[in-house]
Amino acid sequence: MAKSNVSTSNDSNIKNWWENGKQYVAAVVNELKKVHWPGRTQLIAYTGVVLFAVAFVAAIVWLFDSGLSWVLDKLMKVFV
Repeated sequence: MAKSNVSTSNDSNIKNWWENGKQYVAAVVNELKKVHWPGRTQLIAYTGVVLFAVAFVAAIVWLFDSGLSWVLDKLMKVFV
């Protein structure tokens, strides 16, 4: 008798998990329908802005790295 209760409980948990998963996917699809997707021209403009920002930050990091390397190189020559 106890074995059938465990089986029923396990089946119920699996069905509950499956139903929750289906509800989650349905909610995600519903939310994605509400999203305003950019057009081709907006997408190209946004991509250009992102690429410029990445290049700008990379240049700043490179400048700081080069400057710090130069300063440390000069200090090492003085003290070593």
